[in-house]
Amino acid sequence: MTARRRESGGDIPNAPEISMLNQNLVASLLRRTRPHSPATSMAGMALLAIVSPALFGVRPSVAQADRFANVVVEATDLGSGLYLLSGAGGNLGLSIGPDGTFLIDDQFAPLNDKIKAAIARLTDQPVRFVVNTHWHGDHTGGNEKFGEAGAVIVAHDNVRRRMSVDSFSKAFNDSTPASPHAALPVITFAESVVFHLNGQEINVRHTPPAHTDGDAVIHFRPANVIHVGDLFFNGMYPFVDVESGGSIDGYVTVIDAILPMIDDNTRIIPGHGAIATKAEFKAFRDVLADVSQAVKALVADKKSKDEVIAAKPTAKWDAKWGNGFMKPDQFVGLVYDSVTGAQ
Repeated sequence: MTARRRESGGDIPNAPEISMLNQNLVASLLRRTRPHSPATSMAGMALLAIVSPALFGVRPSVAQADRFANVVVEATDLGSGLYLLSGAGGNLGLSIGPDGTFLIDDQFAPLNDKIKAAIARLTDQPVRFVVNTHWHGDHTGGNEKFGEAGAVIVAHDNVRRRMSVDSFSKAFNDSTPASPHAALPVITFAESVVFHLNGQEINVRHTPPAHTDGDAVIHFRPANVIHVGDLFFNGMYPFVDVESGGSIDGYVTVIDAILPMIDDNTRIIPGHGAIATKAEFKAFRDVLADVSQAVKALVADKKSKDEVIAAKPTAKWDAKWGNGFMKPDQFVGLVYDSVTGAQ
């Protein structure tokens, strides 16, 4: 493993950072929960919200944990020893080979045995490295168990910073305790880190604030596969975690920087939804840019948040993009908060 700074010509430029988010409960499903907390499950391209006290840092009961009983962790072969693993929560990336098992994200702690079983069907080697794309609990909930089993957890500096301390969300009047020591990244980076494993040059690169302030993309260059985490919700409106430094315009800026790094044959693993193409990633970007501009125009006309939502600026996109967990009015509300810097 070799750490290095970004190469010239491949940099992701700075993006604006907007403060505070004021959304409803469903958005908190993508925020960090305790490692034993169930939050969401995904079937195809939709997320199903599980509303329980566990979302607010309370250890779940046996009945709540049973919500994961029927989850099946499935593997999709991408070639070159790479796989997409899907179950409940964020999509996982996996590299297997003679140098060890490399895992991207780890969903929720109650799914740890199922994830390990899915990996064991592909390789007899334990997980050597876990890289987190950001700090939310549907991507880091399994960190503790993987860390205790000996995996080295790697993430951006801000992921460890946010996971290391108790946090309070003004939007949800919700306190979340710090993650256990074993769940924390033990190697962090400010800009980028490169792994040389299993015949792959695996470039892990921090982006400016978009979904959060700790986002990272993982690019398997020889295999032409890239995992972009929650910078891409394929087929659905995204959750922009403004309280964690996210920004709707940051999404557009970061995607604009990623698109030249890939081609029409690149397989893109989104944080949520089906594996995608460059054209589909570009379509997602165009929707976000269009909605951002529409909301800005309404704000320039002195419209209030309620008036902006009532104007339905996403109407032409809703049939395709408004059927995920983030419904159109909710998405417009968070875009308003992002572009106005609402506190």
